[in-house]
Amino acid sequence: MARIKIEIPEYFIATYHIPVRITDINYGNHVGNDSFVALLHEARVQWLNQYGYTELEMEGIGLIMSDLVLEFRNEAYYGDVMEINIAAGELTRVSFDLLYRVQTIRNKENIILAHAKTGMVCYDYSQKKVTGIPERVRKLLTI
Repeated sequence: MARIKIEIPEYFIATYHIPVRITDINYGNHVGNDSFVALLHEARVQWLNQYGYTELEMEGIGLIMSDLVLEFRNEAYYGDVMEINIAAGELTRVSFDLLYRVQTIRNKENIILAHAKTGMVCYDYSQKKVTGIPERVRKLLTI
């Protein structure tokens, strides 16, 4: 089976530090895959909030996640503080990718925990249809 490889660019549009909570730990004593997804969601919402946006209100439109890919690299544990770097990926007229590098420092060593990608589609909930990326958002993604 071919392994997924997500290429992460060198330039990031945002960085967030999110501590691993005890509720993120699974029976294997590490962060579970469902918690990794929740932590990515938290970082994305923090990015939106920094500009006064939510996933339902961003320059008059909302967002729908169309796909999610998560490439695990190392286990994360209770007590780790995840540094989640967000980069912009491919942009189309109506959608954009967000790329994530998730890492932590443990024993003075930088450890890559995961790479991820979420495909985000701009959606007009009032008209129930896909719509273009607002110009201000496009600028935020191409800074």
